[in-house]
Amino acid sequence: MTDTAPAYELAQVNIARLRHPLDSAELKDFVDGLDPVNAVADASDGFVWRLKSDSGNATDVPVLGDAWLIVNLSVWRDAEALTAFMYRGQHRELLARRREFFERLEEAVTALWWVPAGHRPAVAEAEDRLLHLRAHGPTPYAFTLRAPFAPGEEAAVSRSA
Repeated sequence: MTDTAPAYELAQVNIARLRHPLDSAELKDFVDGLDPVNAVADASDGFVWRLKSDSGNATDVPVLGDAWLIVNLSVWRDAEALTAFMYRGQHRELLARRREFFERLEEAVTALWWVPAGHRPAVAEAEDRLLHLRAHGPTPYAFTLRAPFAPGEEAAVSRSA
């Protein structure tokens, strides 16, 4: 049996608006959890890549022109791998406390899309996908875990349009 590389990988972006400055006592647990959670992500089955600056994370990467927003941008083998990481261990613990750390935003804060294997999306691409999801709801161009699309559907839709 021949092992073939996947044609697509799953990109995800999520943003959050901080309730307090990153160096505040209120965000200490969140900031202290970044390196351990990122280390678990990096070692997770199905993890491919994540955006990081010289800090080792992406908390200082600008997104959507709002200094209080932070961004997480990563690529995974598939939705199952992403979901397995999201809802386990320390990430799950921090996720359960998100309202302590971040403002509740009414618009979508997470978007998923398929990228050609090996592609590493830039923040501008992620912003475009998230804004598209906010404007149009889930489509093959930008979708959610609750309303997913299969790899290649975007190309099929654009070819037939």
